[in-house]
Amino acid sequence: MWVSLVLFLLGLLTALMAPRLLSRADWVEREPVVALWVWQCVVAAVLLSFALSMTFSASVAWQAVRGQVFAPAPNTVIEAYELGTSGPWSAVLAVALAAGGVWSGAMLGREIGRARARRRQRRCDLLVRAPLMPGEEPGGERLVVLEGERADVWWLAGPTPQLVITTAALRRLKGRQLDAVLAHEQGHARARHDWLRHCSAALAAGFPGVPVFTAFREEMHRLVELAADDVASRRFGRLTIALALVGLNEDRGVFGPGPGPGADLPRRVNRLLTAAPRLTAGRRLRLTAAAALVPVVPVLVAFVPALRALG
Repeated sequence: MWVSLVLFLLGLLTALMAPRLLSRADWVEREPVVALWVWQCVVAAVLLSFALSMTFSASVAWQAVRGQVFAPAPNTVIEAYELGTSGPWSAVLAVALAAGGVWSGAMLGREIGRARARRRQRRCDLLVRAPLMPGEEPGGERLVVLEGERADVWWLAGPTPQLVITTAALRRLKGRQLDAVLAHEQGHARARHDWLRHCSAALAAGFPGVPVFTAFREEMHRLVELAADDVASRRFGRLTIALALVGLNEDRGVFGPGPGPGADLPRRVNRLLTAAPRLTAGRRLRLTAAAALVPVVPVLVAFVPALRALG
Protein backbone atom coordinates (compact mmCIF):
# COMPACT_ATOMS: atom_id res chain seq x y z
CA MET A 1 0.00 0.00 0.00
CA TRP A 2 1.48 3.28 -1.08
CA VAL A 3 0.30 5.28 1.96
CA SER A 4 2.53 3.40 4.40
CA LEU A 5 5.53 3.80 2.11
CA VAL A 6 4.91 7.51 1.66
CA LEU A 7 4.62 7.98 5.42
CA PHE A 8 7.82 6.01 6.00
CA LEU A 9 9.71 8.07 3.42
CA LEU A 10 8.24 11.28 4.86
CA GLY A 11 9.58 10.35 8.29
CA LEU A 12 13.02 9.56 6.86
CA LEU A 13 13.13 12.79 4.86
CA THR A 14 12.14 14.85 7.91
CA ALA A 15 14.73 13.10 10.06
CA LEU A 16 17.47 13.84 7.54
CA MET A 17 16.58 17.37 6.44
CA ALA A 18 15.20 19.03 9.58
CA PRO A 19 18.54 19.21 11.48
CA ARG A 20 20.23 20.83 8.47
CA LEU A 21 17.50 23.41 8.02
CA LEU A 22 17.36 24.31 11.71
CA SER A 23 21.16 24.58 11.93
CA ARG A 24 21.06 27.31 9.27
CA ALA A 25 18.35 29.34 10.99
CA ASP A 26 19.65 32.66 12.33
CA TRP A 27 16.92 33.13 14.94
CA VAL A 28 17.48 30.06 17.14
CA GLU A 29 19.69 31.70 19.77
CA ARG A 30 17.54 34.82 19.77
CA GLU A 31 14.39 32.82 20.51
CA PRO A 32 15.36 29.59 22.32
CA VAL A 33 11.82 28.95 23.58
CA VAL A 34 10.45 29.04 20.04
CA ALA A 35 13.33 26.82 18.90
CA LEU A 36 12.49 24.30 21.63
CA TRP A 37 8.90 24.19 20.38
CA VAL A 38 10.03 23.77 16.75
CA TRP A 39 12.32 20.87 17.64
CA GLN A 40 9.57 19.12 19.59
CA CYS A 41 7.17 19.47 16.66
CA VAL A 42 9.74 18.10 14.22
CA VAL A 43 10.49 15.05 16.37
CA ALA A 44 6.75 14.52 16.92
CA ALA A 45 6.23 14.57 13.15
CA VAL A 46 8.96 11.95 12.62
CA LEU A 47 7.57 9.64 15.30
CA LEU A 48 4.00 10.14 14.06
CA SER A 49 5.03 9.33 10.48
CA PHE A 50 6.61 6.07 11.57
CA ALA A 51 3.69 5.18 13.84
CA LEU A 52 1.13 5.72 11.06
CA SER A 53 3.30 3.81 8.59
CA MET A 54 3.44 0.90 11.02
CA THR A 55 -0.34 0.98 11.46
CA PHE A 56 -1.12 0.91 7.75
CA SER A 57 1.54 -1.73 7.03
CA ALA A 58 0.10 -3.95 9.75
CA SER A 59 -3.39 -3.40 8.34
CA VAL A 60 -2.24 -4.63 4.95
CA ALA A 61 -0.37 -7.63 6.36
CA TRP A 62 -2.87 -8.92 8.92
CA GLN A 63 -6.65 -9.12 8.73
CA ALA A 64 -7.04 -8.86 12.52
CA VAL A 65 -5.32 -5.46 12.60
CA ARG A 66 -7.26 -4.31 9.54
CA GLY A 67 -10.54 -5.15 11.22
CA GLN A 68 -9.66 -3.04 14.24
CA VAL A 69 -8.31 -0.03 12.35
CA PHE A 70 -10.95 0.15 9.62
CA ALA A 71 -13.93 -1.23 11.55
CA PRO A 72 -16.03 1.98 11.40
CA ALA A 73 -14.95 2.89 7.85
CA PRO A 74 -17.34 2.50 4.89
CA ASN A 75 -16.47 0.14 2.06
CA THR A 76 -15.50 2.96 -0.30
CA VAL A 77 -12.80 4.11 2.12
CA ILE A 78 -11.44 0.59 2.60
CA GLU A 79 -11.25 0.10 -1.16
CA ALA A 80 -9.44 3.45 -1.55
CA TYR A 81 -6.60 2.22 0.68
CA GLU A 82 -6.09 -0.90 -1.47
CA LEU A 83 -5.66 -3.12 1.55
CA GLY A 84 -5.87 -6.28 -0.51
CA THR A 85 -2.66 -5.54 -2.44
CA SER A 86 -0.34 -6.84 0.24
CA GLY A 87 3.26 -7.86 -0.22
CA PRO A 88 5.96 -9.36 1.99
CA TRP A 89 7.35 -5.89 2.71
CA SER A 90 4.21 -4.90 4.65
CA ALA A 91 4.76 -7.38 7.47
CA VAL A 92 8.51 -6.70 7.55
CA LEU A 93 8.00 -2.94 7.74
CA ALA A 94 5.31 -3.24 10.40
CA VAL A 95 7.44 -5.53 12.57
CA ALA A 96 10.52 -3.33 12.16
CA LEU A 97 8.67 -0.14 13.10
CA ALA A 98 6.93 -1.86 16.02
CA ALA A 99 10.30 -3.06 17.29
CA GLY A 100 11.59 0.51 16.98
CA GLY A 101 8.66 1.76 19.05
CA VAL A 102 9.23 -0.83 21.75
CA TRP A 103 12.95 -0.02 21.77
CA SER A 104 12.17 3.70 22.13
CA GLY A 105 9.95 3.01 25.11
CA ALA A 106 12.63 0.83 26.67
CA MET A 107 15.27 3.53 26.19
CA LEU A 108 12.98 6.14 27.73
CA GLY A 109 12.28 3.88 30.70
CA ARG A 110 16.01 3.28 31.14
CA GLU A 111 16.77 6.99 30.96
CA ILE A 112 14.09 7.82 33.54
CA GLY A 113 15.32 5.02 35.79
CA ARG A 114 18.88 6.29 35.60
CA ALA A 115 17.75 9.85 36.29
CA ARG A 116 15.85 8.71 39.36
CA ALA A 117 18.85 6.72 40.56
CA ARG A 118 21.09 9.77 40.10
CA ARG A 119 18.57 11.92 41.95
CA ARG A 120 18.38 9.45 44.85
CA GLN A 121 22.16 9.32 45.03
CA ARG A 122 22.42 13.11 45.07
CA ARG A 123 19.83 13.29 47.86
CA CYS A 124 21.78 10.71 49.85
CA ASP A 125 24.98 12.69 49.31
CA LEU A 126 23.12 15.82 50.34
CA LEU A 127 22.00 14.20 53.59
CA VAL A 128 25.61 13.22 54.30
CA ARG A 129 26.90 16.74 53.71
CA ALA A 130 23.92 18.46 55.33
CA PRO A 131 22.47 16.04 57.93
CA LEU A 132 19.01 16.62 59.31
CA MET A 133 18.57 18.15 62.73
CA PRO A 134 16.40 16.38 65.33
CA GLY A 135 12.76 16.83 64.38
CA GLU A 136 13.55 18.04 60.84
CA GLU A 137 11.81 16.24 57.98
CA PRO A 138 13.63 15.28 54.74
CA GLY A 139 12.94 17.73 51.93
CA GLY A 140 11.32 20.24 54.23
CA GLU A 141 13.57 23.10 53.15
CA ARG A 142 13.41 24.45 49.59
CA LEU A 143 16.88 26.02 49.89
CA VAL A 144 19.91 24.11 51.17
CA VAL A 145 23.32 25.75 51.76
CA LEU A 146 26.34 23.45 51.71
CA GLU A 147 29.85 24.08 52.94
CA GLY A 148 32.11 23.87 49.92
CA GLU A 149 35.15 25.47 48.32
CA ARG A 150 33.73 25.05 44.80
CA ALA A 151 31.13 27.51 43.63
CA ASP A 152 28.10 25.54 42.51
CA VAL A 153 24.32 25.86 42.31
CA TRP A 154 21.92 23.18 41.18
CA TRP A 155 18.24 22.32 41.28
CA LEU A 156 17.41 18.94 42.79
CA ALA A 157 14.15 17.85 41.14
CA GLY A 158 11.66 15.41 42.60
CA PRO A 159 8.45 15.34 44.67
CA THR A 160 10.00 17.91 47.02
CA PRO A 161 12.37 19.96 44.79
CA GLN A 162 15.25 21.76 46.46
CA LEU A 163 17.73 24.38 45.40
CA VAL A 164 21.26 23.61 46.58
CA ILE A 165 23.98 26.27 46.75
CA THR A 166 27.47 26.11 48.18
CA THR A 167 29.05 28.66 50.48
CA ALA A 168 31.70 29.38 47.83
CA ALA A 169 28.92 30.41 45.44
CA LEU A 170 27.43 32.68 48.10
CA ARG A 171 30.80 34.39 48.53
CA ARG A 172 31.27 34.92 44.81
CA LEU A 173 27.79 36.03 43.80
CA LYS A 174 27.28 39.67 44.62
CA GLY A 175 23.99 41.48 45.09
CA ARG A 176 21.40 40.57 42.48
CA GLN A 177 23.64 37.92 40.90
CA LEU A 178 22.42 35.34 43.41
CA ASP A 179 18.81 36.22 42.62
CA ALA A 180 19.55 35.85 38.90
CA VAL A 181 21.05 32.38 39.41
CA LEU A 182 18.03 31.34 41.47
CA ALA A 183 15.72 32.62 38.72
CA HIS A 184 17.74 30.62 36.18
CA GLU A 185 17.30 27.38 38.11
CA GLN A 186 13.63 28.09 38.77
CA GLY A 187 13.18 28.64 35.03
CA HIS A 188 14.41 25.08 34.44
CA ALA A 189 12.02 23.72 37.04
CA ARG A 190 8.92 25.59 35.85
CA ALA A 191 9.42 24.60 32.20
CA ARG A 192 10.16 20.95 33.14
CA HIS A 193 13.34 20.97 31.11
CA ASP A 194 14.38 17.70 32.76
CA TRP A 195 11.72 15.86 30.74
CA LEU A 196 13.04 17.32 27.50
CA ARG A 197 16.51 16.13 28.41
CA HIS A 198 15.27 12.63 29.28
CA CYS A 199 13.25 12.19 26.07
CA SER A 200 16.00 13.52 23.81
CA ALA A 201 18.64 11.38 25.53
CA ALA A 202 16.46 8.27 25.20
CA LEU A 203 15.89 8.77 21.47
CA ALA A 204 19.55 9.54 20.78
CA ALA A 205 20.72 6.51 22.77
CA GLY A 206 18.19 4.22 21.12
CA PHE A 207 18.87 5.39 17.56
CA PRO A 208 22.40 6.83 17.47
CA GLY A 209 22.53 6.83 13.67
CA VAL A 210 19.44 8.98 13.14
CA PRO A 211 20.55 12.62 12.67
CA VAL A 212 17.38 14.22 13.97
CA PHE A 213 17.55 12.40 17.30
CA THR A 214 21.25 13.13 17.83
CA ALA A 215 20.74 16.80 17.00
CA PHE A 216 17.61 16.84 19.18
CA ARG A 217 19.61 15.78 22.23
CA GLU A 218 22.40 18.29 21.60
CA GLU A 219 20.01 21.16 20.96
CA MET A 220 17.84 20.38 23.97
CA HIS A 221 20.81 20.57 26.31
CA ARG A 222 21.89 23.87 24.74
CA LEU A 223 18.53 25.56 24.26
CA VAL A 224 17.18 24.86 27.74
CA GLU A 225 20.17 26.72 29.18
CA LEU A 226 19.59 29.66 26.84
CA ALA A 227 15.90 29.71 27.74
CA ALA A 228 16.70 29.72 31.46
CA ASP A 229 19.26 32.49 30.89
CA ASP A 230 16.54 34.58 29.24
CA VAL A 231 14.18 33.99 32.17
CA ALA A 232 16.80 35.35 34.56
CA SER A 233 17.86 38.22 32.29
CA ARG A 234 14.30 39.52 31.91
CA ARG A 235 14.04 39.89 35.67
CA PHE A 236 17.54 40.98 36.62
CA GLY A 237 19.27 42.08 33.42
CA ARG A 238 21.64 40.42 30.96
CA LEU A 239 24.79 41.80 32.58
CA THR A 240 23.80 40.43 35.99
CA ILE A 241 23.29 36.84 34.86
CA ALA A 242 26.40 37.03 32.63
CA LEU A 243 28.57 38.09 35.58
CA ALA A 244 26.97 35.37 37.71
CA LEU A 245 27.87 32.71 35.12
CA VAL A 246 31.43 33.96 35.00
CA GLY A 247 31.70 34.03 38.78
CA LEU A 248 30.45 30.46 39.13
CA ASN A 249 32.66 28.98 36.40
CA GLU A 250 35.83 31.09 36.17
CA ASP A 251 37.94 28.59 38.13
CA ARG A 252 36.90 25.60 36.00
CA GLY A 253 38.89 26.52 32.93
CA VAL A 254 35.85 26.86 30.68
CA PHE A 255 36.92 30.30 29.48
CA GLY A 256 40.31 29.12 28.26
CA PRO A 257 41.40 28.68 24.64
CA GLY A 258 40.87 24.91 24.47
CA PRO A 259 37.54 23.07 24.30
CA GLY A 260 36.26 21.59 27.53
CA PRO A 261 33.15 20.14 29.14
CA GLY A 262 31.67 23.63 29.54
CA ALA A 263 32.66 24.96 26.13
CA ASP A 264 29.20 26.45 25.57
CA LEU A 265 29.50 28.78 28.58
CA PRO A 266 31.60 31.43 26.77
CA ARG A 267 29.00 31.49 23.99
CA ARG A 268 26.23 31.92 26.53
CA VAL A 269 28.03 34.81 28.20
CA ASN A 270 28.80 36.44 24.86
CA ARG A 271 25.16 36.05 23.81
CA LEU A 272 24.00 37.79 26.97
CA LEU A 273 26.48 40.65 26.57
CA THR A 274 25.83 41.27 22.87
CA ALA A 275 22.07 41.41 23.50
CA ALA A 276 20.82 40.60 20.00
CA PRO A 277 17.26 41.92 19.54
CA ARG A 278 14.39 39.47 19.82
CA LEU A 279 12.15 38.63 16.92
CA THR A 280 8.95 40.59 16.59
CA ALA A 281 5.84 39.15 18.20
CA GLY A 282 4.33 38.57 14.78
CA ARG A 283 7.28 36.51 13.56
CA ARG A 284 7.36 34.49 16.77
CA LEU A 285 3.68 33.72 16.31
CA ARG A 286 4.19 32.69 12.68
CA LEU A 287 7.09 30.39 13.58
CA THR A 288 5.09 28.81 16.38
CA ALA A 289 2.07 28.25 14.14
CA ALA A 290 4.18 26.87 11.29
CA ALA A 291 5.90 24.43 13.64
CA ALA A 292 2.55 23.26 15.00
CA LEU A 293 1.51 22.36 11.44
CA VAL A 294 4.50 20.06 10.88
CA PRO A 295 3.01 17.06 12.78
CA VAL A 296 -0.24 17.62 10.89
CA VAL A 297 1.41 16.75 7.56
CA PRO A 298 1.67 12.96 8.17
CA VAL A 299 -1.92 12.93 9.43
CA LEU A 300 -3.10 14.60 6.22
CA VAL A 301 -1.09 12.14 4.13
CA ALA A 302 -2.70 9.26 6.01
CA PHE A 303 -6.21 10.57 5.33
CA VAL A 304 -5.74 11.50 1.67
CA PRO A 305 -7.29 8.26 0.28
CA ALA A 306 -10.23 8.51 2.68
CA LEU A 307 -10.87 12.15 1.81
CA ARG A 308 -10.75 11.35 -1.89
CA ALA A 309 -13.18 8.47 -1.48
CA LEU A 310 -15.62 10.56 0.52
CA GLY A 311 -15.21 13.67 -1.60
